[in-house]
Amino acid sequence: MKNKLYYILFVVYVLTFAFVLYANGVFTGDSSNLLNLLINVGFLVVIGILFIISAVSFGRLNRCTDELADAADRMYEEYRGTGKNLWEKYRDKTDLFQEETLQTAFSKYRARMRNYQTKRGYVHVCDPEEYINEDLLDQTAMTYYNSGISGTMTGLGILGTFLGLAMGLGSFNGNDIFTISDNVGSLLSGMKVAFHTSVYGIFFSLVFNFVYRSIMSDAYGKLERFLVVFRQCAMPPAAGEDENAAAMLIYQANMSNYLKQITELLKGDAKEQTDGVERMVKRFTEQLQVSLETDFKEFGNLMKDTGRAQQAYGDNCKSLIQAVTALVEVNRNVQKALEQTMKRQEEFSEELAEQKKKLEDTCENISSDISSQLYTFEQMRNVYEK
Repeated sequence: MKNKLYYILFVVYVLTFAFVLYANGVFTGDSSNLLNLLINVGFLVVIGILFIISAVSFGRLNRCTDELADAADRMYEEYRGTGKNLWEKYRDKTDLFQEETLQTAFSKYRARMRNYQTKRGYVHVCDPEEYINEDLLDQTAMTYYNSGISGTMTGLGILGTFLGLAMGLGSFNGNDIFTISDNVGSLLSGMKVAFHTSVYGIFFSLVFNFVYRSIMSDAYGKLERFLVVFRQCAMPPAAGEDENAAAMLIYQANMSNYLKQITELLKGDAKEQTDGVERMVKRFTEQLQVSLETDFKEFGNLMKDTGRAQQAYGDNCKSLIQAVTALVEVNRNVQKALEQTMKRQEEFSEELAEQKKKLEDTCENISSDISSQLYTFEQMRNVYEK
């Protein structure tokens, strides 16, 4: 079943968009500041574009994980019905997956297993997790992009905060109480933009982080279930130790029989012994080839193929180590960026508190001055009337 949790992003987005329009008086016809409305709408459009790109990657991830879950269900049902290993059926199956990414990975797995195949079975069995793993799902889900969306939302909120404050403070000027009071409205309008962008930037960051982690957790769970079912029902069987031991016993029995025949031949004359030894060597060579079920040339080719497979495995391990190192470095950079963002946010909170205190002090001083002037005016009027 598809994980449609990311639809929550668009529901929250629409509600937030409607709230911003309502707060700016679009529905009531009281839109006094068009610039504030345009800034908020511009920020929301950018966030909407980021959400659409993420939704596309989540949809592609859903298709992959759904195919893994369906394949696991089919394998389990077939295995439960027959009770036999299903590798003979799946080793040449090219339509197990419809998604190109999974189909390519499974084709590589089948090609590698063919390199390990001999007449007696598979000399080595590799795990499908080497090809179908969490790294494959991370690439499908664009983790390199989605992992930075949460921080981007927070950064947009902080950017809107500074932009709103810059707008408000830029239009706040005056030298006396009358000019200052006329500019308080523009200051409050700029602070309105600042607080709105900060609120929905942080809010979207929290919601997206929750949705993203839930979707990836569900995807990893479906992958793990597929790997468990495949190992149980369709993992290629390796050559058993009992078969190798039986072949060794047959080889020892044949060697004992040949030695016994040689001992009997030594009792005859030289010519018979020579002919017998030649026949024995010929029969020994033929029996040795039959016992090994291959000639030495084929054995050499098999060893070369095994060496190439080991070289390919080493190259894959090296690439995996490089990818993991790059991923660790990216995570470290993201963590540093988040720490710097949090530090800037704390500094900004402190600045806001200081600005608030200064504004309160200014308003209190203005109120005191007005009261004093009114009192003076009242005294002068009384004197004049007398």
